[in-house]
Amino acid sequence: MEACNAHGVYCVPLYDTLGAGAIEFILCHAEVEIAFAEEKKVAELLKTFPKSTEFLKTIVSFGKVTQEQKEEVSKYGLSIYSWDEFISLAGDQEFDLPVNQRTDTCTIMYTSGTTGDPKGVLISNASIICLIAGVDRLLNSVNERLEETDVYMSYLPLAHIFDRVVEELFMFHGASIGFWRGDVKLLVEDIGTLKPTILCAVPRVLDRAKISAGGFIKSTMFNLAYKFKQFRMMRGAKHNEAAAICDKVVFSKVKEGLGGNVRVILSGAAPLATHVEEYLRVVTCAHVLQGYGLTETCAGSFVSLPNQMSMIGTVGPPVPNIDARLESVPDMNYDALASTPRGEICIKGETLFSGYYRREDLTEEVLVDGWFHTGDIGEWQPDGSMKIIDRKKNIFKLSQGEYVAVENLENIYGVVSAIDSIWVYGNSFESFLVAVVNPNKEALESWAEGNGTSGDFEALCENPKAKEYILGELSKTGKEKKLKGFEFIRAVHLDPVPFDMERDLITPTYKRKRPQLLKYYQGAIDNMYKSAK
Repeated sequence: MEACNAHGVYCVPLYDTLGAGAIEFILCHAEVEIAFAEEKKVAELLKTFPKSTEFLKTIVSFGKVTQEQKEEVSKYGLSIYSWDEFISLAGDQEFDLPVNQRTDTCTIMYTSGTTGDPKGVLISNASIICLIAGVDRLLNSVNERLEETDVYMSYLPLAHIFDRVVEELFMFHGASIGFWRGDVKLLVEDIGTLKPTILCAVPRVLDRAKISAGGFIKSTMFNLAYKFKQFRMMRGAKHNEAAAICDKVVFSKVKEGLGGNVRVILSGAAPLATHVEEYLRVVTCAHVLQGYGLTETCAGSFVSLPNQMSMIGTVGPPVPNIDARLESVPDMNYDALASTPRGEICIKGETLFSGYYRREDLTEEVLVDGWFHTGDIGEWQPDGSMKIIDRKKNIFKLSQGEYVAVENLENIYGVVSAIDSIWVYGNSFESFLVAVVNPNKEALESWAEGNGTSGDFEALCENPKAKEYILGELSKTGKEKKLKGFEFIRAVHLDPVPFDMERDLITPTYKRKRPQLLKYYQGAIDNMYKSAK
């Protein structure tokens, strides 16, 4: 990708978790002529035949090419090469690099398509340069300047703009980049091998890191040190010297479990649970930052600051080089001029995309007077940080006329320790909400043992008493958070299998694909409404 950009050729990243249908759409929509793929993913490209062959002319495998693949490709008049064969085509020829302009398109980065066909986001060289410069300034301001000895480890989809920008920031400084093997079970082993200094990941990976980190030590000493350091950190930076004793005596073992060198952990692409962020800030001996941005804003637009415990649960202030504001959303009762400003987050600056490829209509919807309307609802905090509280489109009306902001509810219920994930559902023909829950295996089995209930994890998820237990835990949280009556969950379906990309229920960045969730769980939803009435 970097080589193509250097030669003035923009790239269209593909990731197979989008599914063959979306890959076919992108290949045709962007009129891709040459596709590069790792050896085991060539088959995914072949699934897009014959439609994609209207534009696709060449396939290059980074590994070997089988005789069967050659025969299949030749039927449509295409060429296919292994990487070595492809490189040899140039012979001894040398090529001068062209002079690229700031305004030239660097890449067309397609969105995950959670609500329809993926949108091609046009990102210019200027957008990426501006964002990198802003993040670099931010790191320098908190004394985290990158050096050539730094190692960045990515757990992000390689075609994601978040990963792309961080990689280029590291290349700018001559630092190293390491990639995980794509298997969550081997996560800790990968970290131990690469020993990263900067670790960027999506929240689900950090949830796994929390579990792994907590497994190193579980003792009275650990718990006392945790409470002591947490208290000190909440009191402010001047108390951190005392808290450093806890790092040396207790939490150094956690640090070693993360490779021994991690000093910055950056989470993005989806909300990081508050309890996970706080836990990692205390025990990892590293700065744990949460960022926010979209493909259209070239990734990071907000990022929390080190040593600012008050920013836990927020995405921090805007990064340098952008402007940000809130716009009122009267239909949802969000007022940007209220004493607590709430509204749709709007962003302006050179980091913004140039528009949606071949979709001027959609571009005009979200870009108004130079301001990009993100669709996310934010709340300014007294310290200047931003808290994401809702999604403008994730709102619906129940049969009694009450509006429900479903994403906000999922964030509230998501803190329940007995569950790992939740999808809340309701519609205008019903008067109450239901939910599909991925229960926490350890919590559910512990409840079963204490209540004389037998069966394996899958059987427990079918047990009516287990559903009552989970429903009770959700209701407790609803009461604690003073939710309104119509915001309480009335029935749950327990799925022992986490929402995954294999079933097309989440995006590669672990966002819920609501139309697909509805289609997959329609039977369970119907049963919940019948049983709860």
